[in-house]
Amino acid sequence: MYKISRAVTITNEEKVAKKIALLLTDLTLDLDRVGHHLAFSNPYLWYVRSLEVFEAAKFNKEVVELNKYGEYNDKLF
Repeated sequence: MYKISRAVTITNEEKVAKKIALLLTDLTLDLDRVGHHLAFSNPYLWYVRSLEVFEAAKFNKEVVELNKYGEYNDKLF
């Protein structure tokens, strides 16, 4: 006899995305001060990596919007 496991695995990328979203939804957080502290912690590395993340998010949001109206026909999605 065997057991079928249907556990959903969450990738590290999904965990990080959820954590970033959770942190940024705090409306009492001063984003200008957060940016100030990030600029002095490791300015180049976090900036380049965050730009890559935000560009990917923007692209994927646009794809979803275009797919809604049938205007985006990329075979990858």
